[in-house]
Amino acid sequence: MIEKTICEIEEKIGSAESVTPERKAELLKLLGTLKTEVSELAKTHGEQAISIAGFAKLSAHEAMRTHPNPELRKLSTQGLRTSANGFEQTHPRLVQIVGAVSRALSNLGI
Repeated sequence: MIEKTICEIEEKIGSAESVTPERKAELLKLLGTLKTEVSELAKTHGEQAISIAGFAKLSAHEAMRTHPNPELRKLSTQGLRTSANGFEQTHPRLVQIVGAVSRALSNLGI
C-alpha cells in the first residue's frame, strides 16, 4: 500500500503542468528517498508509515491543484510533518526527508 501511494504521488507530480521540470526532478528525487525511508519504517511501525504516505499524497494533491487553497496546503504539509514526529532518534533520515518534501510541496507556486 505504501509503495502504491508513493507511486501515485510520483505520477501526479510527473503529469503536473504547473510544475517546472527542475521542481519535478527535485520532488521525484525526494519521493524516492521518502519511499525507501517509509518502507523501512513500515517494518516496525506500519500504521505510522501509512499515515506518512497518506499525508504525503494529500500534500501533493493540495500543492498541485489548479486553484490551490493556501490554507489546505498548509494544513496538509503540517499533517505530513506531524506524522513523522517522534522518530527523530530512531529514524532521523525519515524526519529529515519528510521535512524536505513538506517544504518543497508547500513552496510550489509561491
